[in-house]
Amino acid sequence: MIAIHFEQGNNFSVRWKEYCEEKNLPFKVVSCYDSDILDQLVGCTCLLWNVNNFNYKDQIMSKYLVKSLENIGIQVFPNYSTLWHYDDKVAQKYLLESIGAPLVKSFVFYDKKTALKWIETTTFPKVFKLRKGSGSKNVVLCKNKTHARKLANTAFGKGFPMLDMVSILKERHRKYKLGKESLLGLIKGAIRIFIGTPFKNMSTREKGYLYFQEFMPDNKYDQRIVIIGQKAFALKRMVRDNDFRASGSGLFYYDKELFDERCLKIAFEVSNKLNFQSMAYDFVYDQNNEPKIIEISFAFNPKAYLDCPGYWDADLNWHHDKVSFQDWMIEGLNCS
Repeated sequence: MIAIHFEQGNNFSVRWKEYCEEKNLPFKVVSCYDSDILDQLVGCTCLLWNVNNFNYKDQIMSKYLVKSLENIGIQVFPNYSTLWHYDDKVAQKYLLESIGAPLVKSFVFYDKKTALKWIETTTFPKVFKLRKGSGSKNVVLCKNKTHARKLANTAFGKGFPMLDMVSILKERHRKYKLGKESLLGLIKGAIRIFIGTPFKNMSTREKGYLYFQEFMPDNKYDQRIVIIGQKAFALKRMVRDNDFRASGSGLFYYDKELFDERCLKIAFEVSNKLNFQSMAYDFVYDQNNEPKIIEISFAFNPKAYLDCPGYWDADLNWHHDKVSFQDWMIEGLNCS
């Protein structure tokens, strides 16, 4: 029996339900937020759950529940190895460094004195990030020591809001001008400056650490490689005008000739070493034209990949075929 944490309108859980119906697989709909979720899962061998980094409930309890279910033999998508570092760039730093993966050089500090001492001796620009945030949210180019000191004072003082609603509205306005955002969406963004969102309103401020990455100049795009099981698909994301960030730009290309096989090989190797069921890798190049990982995320926006013309297998053979990533997620589990 397959359990699905189902949410109407969620492209993953909707497709998972359809897949089970098409294949005549026994399934039941559950709610992972219910206090009796363990009772609901009696008789189930698998749980499918599209954990959301902008759902405060998921952020509070998903890792604990997944680990507990694995302890009693229930397979989960995502498994704990895939999930525990989700939307946490500091956790990803340690994890990727532990296996020697080619991560963009990253720095983290947990006290103001040490951070300020490093700021005086390092070079700029650097890329400042909060642990959490996708689509280039909470990512800033720190151009000089003065800016870095200001960030340090905030990090070890009042802290940063989890979501900067003004910056999010500016991004909505940019996409509106490109025809990628509706007027209604723009109005909602303006209203949220005053009322926030459930996630923002329930989240604490980010403080007590300072995280930077080396700035990789002259990258006009990044390559996002997604590995699910032994299949890979990809999109090339162009940097916004007058910016350095590609994530969330909405400017995509998919032709297989655009992608560097070195990135594909690295992504497969890391996923296999770390037992990832699903992982998206964001790659840029350093000044020696070597691919470097910026960050990783098990989850992704499915709409961005609808135009993918095919996928690679683990031997880097190309398959011009439908990219059925929701189906692959189920097929990667042993739910018999």
